[in-house]
Amino acid sequence: MGTRLRPLTLNRPKPMIEVLGIPVIEFVKDAMVAAGISEVIVTTGYRGESLAQLVESWNHNQLAAWVNEEKTAMGTAGSVKLLEDELKETFVVGSGDTLASFDIAALLEEHKNSGAMASMALWQVDDPSEYGVVGLSNEKNGEIDSDLETGWIAKFQEKPKPEEAFSNVINAGLYILEPEVLELIPKGEKFDWSKQVFPQMLELGMPLRGITISGLWFDIGRPSDLLAAQEIVLRGRDQLWSQIPEGSNEGYLSPNSKVEGVCEKSVLLDGCMVAENSVVSGSLLMSKAVVRGEVTLRNCIIGRNSIVEAGSVLDSCIIGDDMVVPTNSRWTNRRLPDNANQ
Repeated sequence: MGTRLRPLTLNRPKPMIEVLGIPVIEFVKDAMVAAGISEVIVTTGYRGESLAQLVESWNHNQLAAWVNEEKTAMGTAGSVKLLEDELKETFVVGSGDTLASFDIAALLEEHKNSGAMASMALWQVDDPSEYGVVGLSNEKNGEIDSDLETGWIAKFQEKPKPEEAFSNVINAGLYILEPEVLELIPKGEKFDWSKQVFPQMLELGMPLRGITISGLWFDIGRPSDLLAAQEIVLRGRDQLWSQIPEGSNEGYLSPNSKVEGVCEKSVLLDGCMVAENSVVSGSLLMSKAVVRGEVTLRNCIIGRNSIVEAGSVLDSCIIGDDMVVPTNSRWTNRRLPDNANQ
């Protein structure tokens, strides 16, 4: 549901939030296709209808894609259990709400060569306190070696204090699994991979591999993350499996206005307009957003088709899709619409 990104997620699920005009779920899908995966199933819940339309557009000669809609939320593992009859060989599970673009084919090769029942993509971070930390060992059930980037998973640690973390590698939310793992998930019950299935595998002594990835991985859980993601994707453009369409990150800027901050061109997506004598700093304008004259925006996100009327000064605000900010507004840390249930 992406509640921390509201109001941007009031009318769309978090996987449909765009980075440089591309829904984040497209990045991991493209990485899967590049790895030779020929069938993609998207499990949906909240606002799933918009995902269904996108997934339908993925179908072509090399890829079959379809949606399985959950009647009730079944958790990250429970939703996959619903597809048990479809999953009879090695399969990949990825999170559609994180920006991920890396070499999945290399992960598949490491998984098959290791003989693991499950393999987890890992990512290195400076501060692991907001994530699930993974401890690796050179041997199954061995001692944790915090310097390892690939090895057998020996321990999990959920959101530790920085001084208590035994590693800086975290669960990146992409798994390669053998069908037998599904037997650990009870039918009809809400179940989670990282909180329930993988700890159970460790208790049972089932081989669980951890592989640190290179490429791009980014959590866009908060507005500041979404702002930062634009720059990260532009910098890492050469590492992407997704192709960013030419001109998809450029809008119209009046000669007497000024854009600065996030990165060179990512602040204005296609169809945007910034009028005379306005300043846009460290902000993101989504498709067809309009900024009238004499406006100042600092660290803001302006949703699709929204208008900021003349003379307004906004600081750290999030404006949802199809909204209008009245003339001469002076707002700080405000979200429009204000009612998250609206």
